[in-house]
Amino acid sequence: MPVSDQLIDQLLADYESPQDLLGEQGILRQLTKKLAERALEAEMELHLGYAKHDAAGFNTGNSRNGKSRKSVRSIHGDIELETPRDRNGSFEPKLIKKGEKQLGGFDERIVSLYARGMSTRDIQAHFEETYGVEVSPTFISQITNAVLDEVKAWQLRPLAPVYPIVYLDCLVVRSRDSGSIQNKSVYLALGVNTDGEKELLGLWIAQTEGAKFWLSVMNELKNRGVEDIFIACVDGLKGFPDAIEAVYPKTQVQLCIVHQIRNSLRFVSWKERKAVAADLKTIYGAATLQQAELALEQFAKTWDKQHPSISKSWRENWTRLSVFFDYPPEIRKVIYTTNAIESLNASLRQVTKTRRSFPSDDAVLKLLYLALHQIAKKWTMPLRDWKPAMTQFMIMYSDRVSL
Repeated sequence: MPVSDQLIDQLLADYESPQDLLGEQGILRQLTKKLAERALEAEMELHLGYAKHDAAGFNTGNSRNGKSRKSVRSIHGDIELETPRDRNGSFEPKLIKKGEKQLGGFDERIVSLYARGMSTRDIQAHFEETYGVEVSPTFISQITNAVLDEVKAWQLRPLAPVYPIVYLDCLVVRSRDSGSIQNKSVYLALGVNTDGEKELLGLWIAQTEGAKFWLSVMNELKNRGVEDIFIACVDGLKGFPDAIEAVYPKTQVQLCIVHQIRNSLRFVSWKERKAVAADLKTIYGAATLQQAELALEQFAKTWDKQHPSISKSWRENWTRLSVFFDYPPEIRKVIYTTNAIESLNASLRQVTKTRRSFPSDDAVLKLLYLALHQIAKKWTMPLRDWKPAMTQFMIMYSDRVSL
């Protein structure tokens, strides 16, 4: 229901400073108290079935029985509420249930701050400094821990039968396990559905990144309903493509060009790096596979004397590095790099960088799940040029996709 300008003018009639609005006796706190108490009275009237002092309430077997005082937390500070009671004790308020100590919106604010990477201590300080509300780290943990059941349900949800593109990658965090802090790999699978929309399919935690674990991830996706993947975009982990093809034998695996370039330039001096990178671009930037192979030959002639391992690595991985040449430009631009998931990882690292370590794997899952849902709010549009790309997919894989 919209609030009229006239009402706002009345509320701000005596406004002189921010304290009049946000202070302990400010308008927002008073208004929150008045509205909450009025809402509780309305709930009581609905519960009893008659208005206060209404003759219709005589001999109904239940009636109002005074009020109890209750201190609750709100985003405008602690508020003393007068909660109505009934003689039978059957009144169950919805606005703030029995035993609860915070008004609606308070829990959501805590979860939102946690999802942005703030620690429980930081959130505690934020509420005390900003709203004058004292909350304990234990209370904050209890609120955020409620997310874990949601995480489990989300991780088991059924998936679409076809994802034209799936990006697979992992990031490393530090988590306490068996009393010691250890590096843990968080595996991420980011799918692009037939509408061109990004969808995080799942996240998993393991001791180290390895092809064996990726095999279990692929099997889980299969069990959750993913019947087909056209193209899987991955980094250069040894055995990774084999793990994918073991579960999805028709899937083409495209190794990330960006990872390949980084590996190629790792031992190149700064003086030569710009020239080497430019010559590498003639390979992956070629218009056709034949031109790319000629460019690779030329690169070898130019650089093998100083850096023989570079062309050797490209040749060894060429079958999976060159997959994108099978596709038209509309598809190439979204598959020859894992930028989509690398961008996601970068956003997650922004959230985790303030945490030197996590107390448990559940704490890792909790934070990353909440952060991912914040990030996913920005995924409002399909990938650029998706419609022509999907048209190409439908022509190339007419026997594997039906829309």
